[in-house]
Amino acid sequence: MFRSLCRIVALSSVPMIGFAASCATLPSNTEPHVIRSFQPQETPAPVIAPKPGAEPDLLLRDFFAASAVPTSNYEAARSFLTEQARAAWQPTDTAMIVDRLSINTVAGGTGVKRSFSVQGNVIGELRSGGVFTPNRALYDSKVELEQVDGEWRISSLPNGIVMERTEMRNKYQPHNLYFFNVQGDDLVSDRRWVYNERSSLDSQLLTMLLDGPSERIKPAVRFDIPGDAAFVGFKDGAYNFSGFGSVDEEERLRFAAEVVWMLSSAGTSGPITIKADGDPLIAGIDSVSTDDFVDVSPVSDPLGEEETYALSNGNLLLVSGGEAKPVAGRLGASADIASADIGSNATYAVVRGKEGEQRFAIGVIGGFNHEVARGKNFTRPSFEADPSAVWVVADGERIVRTVRSAATGEVVSSEVDAELPEGTEGSISVLRLSRTGARAALVVDGRLYTGVVDQDDAGKRSIVNILEYASDLGGSIISAEWGPDGSLVVGTSNASSPIVRVEQDGSSTTTLPSGNLTAPVVAVAASSNMYYATDANGTLQLPVSGASESPNWREVPGLQGVRSLPITTN
Repeated sequence: MFRSLCRIVALSSVPMIGFAASCATLPSNTEPHVIRSFQPQETPAPVIAPKPGAEPDLLLRDFFAASAVPTSNYEAARSFLTEQARAAWQPTDTAMIVDRLSINTVAGGTGVKRSFSVQGNVIGELRSGGVFTPNRALYDSKVELEQVDGEWRISSLPNGIVMERTEMRNKYQPHNLYFFNVQGDDLVSDRRWVYNERSSLDSQLLTMLLDGPSERIKPAVRFDIPGDAAFVGFKDGAYNFSGFGSVDEEERLRFAAEVVWMLSSAGTSGPITIKADGDPLIAGIDSVSTDDFVDVSPVSDPLGEEETYALSNGNLLLVSGGEAKPVAGRLGASADIASADIGSNATYAVVRGKEGEQRFAIGVIGGFNHEVARGKNFTRPSFEADPSAVWVVADGERIVRTVRSAATGEVVSSEVDAELPEGTEGSISVLRLSRTGARAALVVDGRLYTGVVDQDDAGKRSIVNILEYASDLGGSIISAEWGPDGSLVVGTSNASSPIVRVEQDGSSTTTLPSGNLTAPVVAVAASSNMYYATDANGTLQLPVSGASESPNWREVPGLQGVRSLPITTN
């Protein structure tokens, strides 16, 4: 009965009340609110302090490494400063992340005083709440050192935290918070970076969850927990919260799902007990687990139902059991399909015809077909989580959302506004919606951008908070697709990096094995256990689990010797 109740709430659409969110505090000098009493004693982190007799340039490098340790108001970093500089230096809540630091001596120093030029390419910022935000700039500062009792110490430096990307990766770990989308039927991830040496990861994540969604993802999610609600500790086998007196049953269920899936992704498995103001969070329910909220699972089951299709020679094929067979009806035999997407419930959206005179249509495999629009060209269509709605870009400029009413069959289209960054020019060649429909990826003039899907009270959509990702790839990007885990798989024309993985928050770009891939990679796809890529020669696949072990891709069974557009459904 409880699982049925969860399903009813997860699928219901409750008007968004608003967000009661406040700023979280990572990186910061704030310790976790609660230390779980049953946790084993953690190994203390190595003490970072000035090395006796260290040369000034090496001491300066150690200072920047120590700046990645936020505990005790950055006491590790302060130990490298003179007393006067220690009192004046303000770390700030935003850390600037650079690819690497170049440290060079400035001419004119003396035996007891030195100046250094410190430069680096900024790749982003680690903001309050552990939120990484991509940013491109040049970091250029001057740092002065002097000898104190025979030891070099920093006497003058700019305010703020600067750390190299490797230090962020070494000392912080990404974790997902989860918030329900506006409709209340799907969990949307909100990636945060947490310092590794925090005493209690669960406490830190739960506190961050109650602080609400990050500013960037906020337009796409709902969070109705009161602002004075708090996590008050793990006691007597239960996670305890306060301030839930005004929270109704539906929102309590949503909150329980967010807590369960967040803790599960962080390694806390099994049923958990959640209490609010001294009583069970959900009346009559002693404990909950991910099994109780499987209908809103934010992760893909590698053993779940997934189908793979391919578009080849203008026909749609179903790839299964080592064979590629044409789908039923005209889709499998028309030879005029230029691009396609497959949604759940056998829905499809296709673009027919050659460049210059194309037709966009939607339908159900083996069922109805409806031509929506005509134009010079359309991008590959992309379905929302709800298969009744699909997006496409017409003539490289207009983003169009088409919805078919399940009750009446009426088809209605409307334009979607996109707030591209200032100075962005060119045609949109790729538009892909994430699995939840909360995020959108666009390729404009060979560059990758991601944004958040906003929905006003009348249901009109827009793409907001758009940022450029993977700017180091320049204008070489040809194809892009969201993976089930929220990352992006990107195909390029770059021979040295033909296919790359881009993290959901843009914090890193990783070149996937490319031993036998030949750029350009014109199409990509990803399921929970397989990457797909179409290069200059054919359509290939690489297991996700073996991506780091073997550099060689293999032809997709059933598509040997065939170049096609791979399409996965999750």
